[in-house]
Amino acid sequence: MGLIKSIKNEIAVVKERDPAIHSSMEVFLYPSFRVMISYRIAHKLYMKKHYFLARWISQRAVRKTGIEIHPGAVIGEGFFIDHGNGVVIGETAEIGNNVTLYQGVTLGGTGKESGKRHPTVCDNVMISAGAKVLGSFTIGEGSKIGAGSVVLEAVPPHSTVVGVPGHVVNRKNSVMPRETLDQTDLPDPVQEDIMTLKKENSELTTRLLNLEDEMRSLKRSVDAGQK
Repeated sequence: MGLIKSIKNEIAVVKERDPAIHSSMEVFLYPSFRVMISYRIAHKLYMKKHYFLARWISQRAVRKTGIEIHPGAVIGEGFFIDHGNGVVIGETAEIGNNVTLYQGVTLGGTGKESGKRHPTVCDNVMISAGAKVLGSFTIGEGSKIGAGSVVLEAVPPHSTVVGVPGHVVNRKNSVMPRETLDQTDLPDPVQEDIMTLKKENSELTTRLLNLEDEMRSLKRSVDAGQK
């Protein structure tokens, strides 16, 4: 893909995903736009084994945007980073089409692997602010990763993951994350567990009170029989 076409595509992506934008010219001020243009150039150089020049371009982009994308990472079309400061994407990360990341996201390694060390993120995934995805596994298509989650193992397609460590709390969500960009309306397993415990405690209390009433009635019957 030529540079002009890349620029047009990045402009379209930013305008689609960010409701705060009002003109195409504003896109040129966005860290996401600037870092992605640098990444596209650096990645081509990296693939041609011009490693130093590729890293030089990517490191300049880090200093200007606060977003670190290794030029060896493979990123598809429609990729968008909202705000973006603190985002880190490792060398062997693979990202599909129409993926959205928020600030503070890390697609990193565990430090225990060699070769393929970083995650594969399939199409139409949203990874919320501060989430850490660490290791060489796959985040399935159409999935959401909740804010602040730490994901250490594979995620099935169309799943919602929250928590530390991250675990699946919802499956088969048919709405594509990039259509809603909703980071907050996610299941809260801790709150759900608390509500379950409250319900069970209320049921046990009711049963105990009923048992006490039965015991009092039995005692009155025994006392009446002894008179």
